[in-house]
Amino acid sequence: MHFVHFLVNVWHWLTASDQWHGGDGVPHLLANHVRVSVASLLVAFLCSVPLGAWLGHRRVGGVVAINVANVGRAIPVYALLVLGVQVFGISNPTGFGWTGSFSAFLPLVLLGIPPMLTNTYVGVRDAGDELVDAARGMGLSEGDILRRVEIPVALPLILTGVRTAMVGIVATATLASFTGYDTLATPIYIGLKIGDNVAVFGGAVLVGLLAVFADSVLALVQRAVVSPGLRAGGRTRRVRAQPAA
Repeated sequence: MHFVHFLVNVWHWLTASDQWHGGDGVPHLLANHVRVSVASLLVAFLCSVPLGAWLGHRRVGGVVAINVANVGRAIPVYALLVLGVQVFGISNPTGFGWTGSFSAFLPLVLLGIPPMLTNTYVGVRDAGDELVDAARGMGLSEGDILRRVEIPVALPLILTGVRTAMVGIVATATLASFTGYDTLATPIYIGLKIGDNVAVFGGAVLVGLLAVFADSVLALVQRAVVSPGLRAGGRTRRVRAQPAA
């Protein structure tokens, strides 16, 4: 009964009008959270996908891509956030206001690079030697082969990396509240300070819903841009990879 009462209090907290108005309301916190998340994802995308595609096309740099992924998983994001505050302060450097919070932006970019770099590299590298040889036989340049053959074939895996990075960034952007930038995790931060478990749980619910929504949107984008033939091929490969009963 105590847990049910706690959930009722969380529901009341989430639906209270005070939570949806003013500078500390959910819409404002949501806008800040989305801002720093999208800015970090876009820059991580620009840093990783072109490089991963080039390395995969050249069939070189596999060790680099794998090591970058391994190092990225070990990045102490909270420590980097604290270091960013010490170096850059709470305010953004001139010209970097679009990042939302520059101190949070840099660690989030580093967090988003590994899955996109690795997936892009593997997807382009494994696009299929037969397709690449056929494209060369047709007289396509190396750039055309990459753009018109390898990247379209690798697109499902590339977008899976983008989705993985986005969910990780959205979830980790909660730490930005600990550096003075208000996000959906601000209620969690305040709740921990004053011992308000309802606010902590409510903030966690909001962050979780945003992560699920972001992944769902990207899943729809992936379904829209990936050709049905590639989606069917991916399902066939997964079925064939299952062990026999």
